[in-house]
Amino acid sequence: MTTTPPDSPAPSAPSAPDSSVPPAPSVPSDGGHEHGHGHTREATLPEEEFWDLRYGESDQIWSGNPNVILVREVTGMEPGSALDLGCGEGADAIWLARRGWRVTATDISGVALERAARHAASADVADRVDWQRHDLGASFPEGLFDLVSAHFLHSPGDMPREKILRTAASAVAPGGTLLVVGHAGFPAWEPNPHPDVHLPTPEEVLEALQLPDGEWEVQLCEEHDRIQNDPDGKPTTRRDNVLRVRRLPG
Repeated sequence: MTTTPPDSPAPSAPSAPDSSVPPAPSVPSDGGHEHGHGHTREATLPEEEFWDLRYGESDQIWSGNPNVILVREVTGMEPGSALDLGCGEGADAIWLARRGWRVTATDISGVALERAARHAASADVADRVDWQRHDLGASFPEGLFDLVSAHFLHSPGDMPREKILRTAASAVAPGGTLLVVGHAGFPAWEPNPHPDVHLPTPEEVLEALQLPDGEWEVQLCEEHDRIQNDPDGKPTTRRDNVLRVRRLPG
């Protein structure tokens, strides 16, 4: 899943963009790949079919750069096992794999996963990423992970986001990290395209996780502004939020 493009790497945390996937002229270059509300979904169209059609519209939807918050928060962490939820065309998973992580990356779109696997092969990290197709509301990758990452896991369909994120928290190994990044508002050129959609605050995301007392440490819970280019390539400001929690060892 995904509907807005990747963030430029933060100056304080330089990333290594996926050089195997050069940004196409039609791809906005404002930052990380995102799952969101940019396309209206037919009520009768299954979620899987919607996202396959979305990715089938172009040979490349996103810029190929990793999400800037992932780069900022993960740089300096000891590599281990990582789970990337809603991986899209694979930029985050490939960035992690290049830094020594063993990655399980999942998306509902088979079109996106096939594309991501080709990008990983071009980046020489195919052996470090396990691509899995899941409708996360119905199935979920097995195992425990040192890092579970969910960036812009929004959808115009009836995706049970809170349930998925609670399952994501249960997949974090002791001592591991859950990183959730989402939109706090709609883009400037679409002030309120979906009035029935609620974009939760990071505090609401934290509360919905229902984390047991004494078992987790909240490391970051905040909103922030970032630059996102509009469809004409003009920079605008968009507000997002981030929640980072660590499962205590033992």
